[in-house]
Amino acid sequence: MEHERSGSSMQEPRRAVQSKLKDHHTNHSIKQNIIKGEIVIQNHGQSGPGKSASLQLYSSTAVDPSTGKGKMSEKARLKHGKSKRHDGVKTRIYKIKIHVEPDFGIPGAFLMKNKHKNTFFLESVTLEAQDNQIIYFDCRSWVYPFQKTESGRLFFSNNSYLPNHTPRALVQLRQLELASLRGDGTQVRKEWDRAYDYDYYNDLSNPDKGQEHTRPVLGGSELHPYPCRLRTGHPPSNTEPSAESRTETINLDIYVPPDERFSPKKLSEFISNSIQATVHFIIPEAKSLFKQDSSSFESFDEIHDMFSSKGGQAVEGKVREKLKGKVREKLKKLVPNVLFKEINYAGKEDLLKFPLPQIVTENELAWGNDEEFGRQMVAGTNPARIKCLQEFPPEGRNRASTIHASHIEHNLDGLTLVQNIQQALPLEHCKYHLSKLENPVYLSKYKSQAMNEWRIFILDHHDYLMPYLSKINTKGVCAYASRTLFFLRADATLKPLAIELSLPGSSEDTEISRVFLPAKKGTEAALWQLAKAHVAANDSAYHQLISHWLHTHAVVEPFIIATRRQLSVMHPINWLLRPHFKDTMHINALARSILINSGGILEKTLFTGEISMELSSELYKEWRFDEQALPADLVKRGLALEDPDNPNNPSGVQLLFDDYPYGADGLDIWHAIKTWVTDYCSLFYKDDYSVNSDVEIQAWWSEIQNAGHGDKRNETWWYKMTTLLDLIEALTTLIWIASGLHASVNFGQYAYAGYPLNRPMLCRKFIPKEGTKEFAEFLRDPDKYYLNMLPGKFQMSLAIALIEVLSTHTSDEVYLGQRPLLECTDNGVQQKFNKFNEHLHEIEKKIIQRNKDPKFKNRSGPAKIPYKLLYPDTSNVGSKWGITGKGIPNSISI
Repeated sequence: MEHERSGSSMQEPRRAVQSKLKDHHTNHSIKQNIIKGEIVIQNHGQSGPGKSASLQLYSSTAVDPSTGKGKMSEKARLKHGKSKRHDGVKTRIYKIKIHVEPDFGIPGAFLMKNKHKNTFFLESVTLEAQDNQIIYFDCRSWVYPFQKTESGRLFFSNNSYLPNHTPRALVQLRQLELASLRGDGTQVRKEWDRAYDYDYYNDLSNPDKGQEHTRPVLGGSELHPYPCRLRTGHPPSNTEPSAESRTETINLDIYVPPDERFSPKKLSEFISNSIQATVHFIIPEAKSLFKQDSSSFESFDEIHDMFSSKGGQAVEGKVREKLKGKVREKLKKLVPNVLFKEINYAGKEDLLKFPLPQIVTENELAWGNDEEFGRQMVAGTNPARIKCLQEFPPEGRNRASTIHASHIEHNLDGLTLVQNIQQALPLEHCKYHLSKLENPVYLSKYKSQAMNEWRIFILDHHDYLMPYLSKINTKGVCAYASRTLFFLRADATLKPLAIELSLPGSSEDTEISRVFLPAKKGTEAALWQLAKAHVAANDSAYHQLISHWLHTHAVVEPFIIATRRQLSVMHPINWLLRPHFKDTMHINALARSILINSGGILEKTLFTGEISMELSSELYKEWRFDEQALPADLVKRGLALEDPDNPNNPSGVQLLFDDYPYGADGLDIWHAIKTWVTDYCSLFYKDDYSVNSDVEIQAWWSEIQNAGHGDKRNETWWYKMTTLLDLIEALTTLIWIASGLHASVNFGQYAYAGYPLNRPMLCRKFIPKEGTKEFAEFLRDPDKYYLNMLPGKFQMSLAIALIEVLSTHTSDEVYLGQRPLLECTDNGVQQKFNKFNEHLHEIEKKIIQRNKDPKFKNRSGPAKIPYKLLYPDTSNVGSKWGITGKGIPNSISI
């Protein structure tokens, strides 16, 4: 447009041009244009910046020849702000007028300088330029005092551009801003720094507390590979990765860049809700104040009483006040003064109250039911571990399973272990089309599965645990490696068939295994319940360390760092991903300080104890980003078949059976996300070349592989990022991990694991063998033996408190299908996003219908818990705070 204007003016008579220039110079002050603006700043209890803050505009259409950047306007100071509430938040609104030259053009960026002593949160800026054109700046960022940062803050408008489409006036600004976010990697981080670079997990140890608190550095080595994290402390060493020391057991003020932090309101909520879980670590005296120790519960009723409608027994008033005082005193040292004032120390009326978990709300005995045990494999809090059995008996690294056909054939509802293809699964519960089954290609590919495995499933916690059991089984922990087989019945429920529990033998290649079978009464039934408890402990640890922490929190962080470093805020993919990264870095940093560190809550509550994160590193060796795509995951686990050519099946796979709540709802959410991503990308990328030539996308993808997931850089499964399809698949997978996958493994925790009889996190006794003193003890009182096998009172309370915190939706959560209105200014994008929202509404209706359909027994089961972990609930805004909340948060924010 600039060249067009210049060309047309050159064609005018020379005299007319000279006349215009003369008029311009003589009437310069008169002919200046005025750009009006509204600036919204959140009020966090401090005085507004006022005239101590100033704003200067950069043009997006007119280049200053002396700088090569967009022309700059004069400064406009913030004056006469008016207080106002916006969406329940106190704000201060400033009106400004900025005089610009007639050829200034359209603003595309602005520089904000804060000469005030206080930091402020800039919510948004709205400008009205010539011809009543509105330009939005959706800022939502902290602006620190100039005396600390020694620079102003640059903000770009909401317009998105691929790098080679950037207006010439903004090219340098785009490049300079990205360079500033990368930093130079040499400075110790300060609160106001906005720099992103990578580091290993070298901050989990606490060597100052002794050798027993030393943990291996994760990442950067073949022995302990791991995704990188954001660097928060000193620059990394040029030699081998080394551990950082931590001065506090808990550091609630750990560094993350300002824009990655929880809002003060959310952090206040998080700390208030977490006091119950962290009080033992904050205050050593808390254990004696609560009068809790490692003793066992005396009866099942005593455990259930912790969850009465009144929330359990209250702590005596004097003890509670004494504890609150100590919490308040300690928190002063752990959090900034501004935040300290906002924290509600009494987050709960009583620090020992627990709401009743859903697993026992409708049916107090559901936790011990075999059908419920099977249902939770496909609809519980860890629904993506179970898989179809590939061969019988199951094979391990060293030896085959000791489960024989004679153990299970009598329990296959009249079938033998090997059946012909028609008997494999009733067609009313199988989504394969008969024509596909009769197709020779499909038949040859899947015949062995159809005959042997379509109805036999395995929950496998054997091979990866076996090498670690000698380390684990110390300090009163008693753990097995387990294999559990299930049978898919005609009504699509999963019936447990057998549990194999194994321990290391006397030599490296030997194992000692026992097989337990379902029973309804007597000694065998009691032994069966003990075996299920050990399986649940295995699954709980895998869920927390792998399904939840590693497969969502840890693997996503490198993508966030690379996005900040390589994709400009003007890049359309940055805009697409922005809501799916909200608060993740901060929750991960807090996790390293509270949950996964040496002596942290997970080490205290999981049977894996001190080797928890080492085990997580071992299982990262198996991780593949492409297999975190839900269709690929389902096919890999044998829960679905590829079905790429079926126009009625947009996900490209067919579930093995309809009544798989996680799979059915998940595929619907996956398809909605992929459709939205495809529609969005099509607005900016017209072909494969436009992806290939996008220098920022190529740098982003290269950095994810070579730095963020550098220990996986040489693996061949990474998308090549040479086609638009590569980009769509990668983005869909990433958004699915951050939203649907995380929601499915996080927000159901309290409903199931909040009741420790259903999902204990560790066991303190092995299952006794006949003829031993322990077996005699077991025979005298099987219930007491079971209770003594579970964690002690204090350990159990700590685990329940942790799970309650993790399951809680915060009040400022933003959900899938929701974005702030100001973000989206392009009509094409808004139209596509509205389509996405409508798609989610359709899924809501489908899930409601599925949950009502009586033939889908896995949708609620004996516990009568409707499956809503992947229910979008897009219309219910702002009322989800609490553990009973529903909806799929956009990001991994808790």
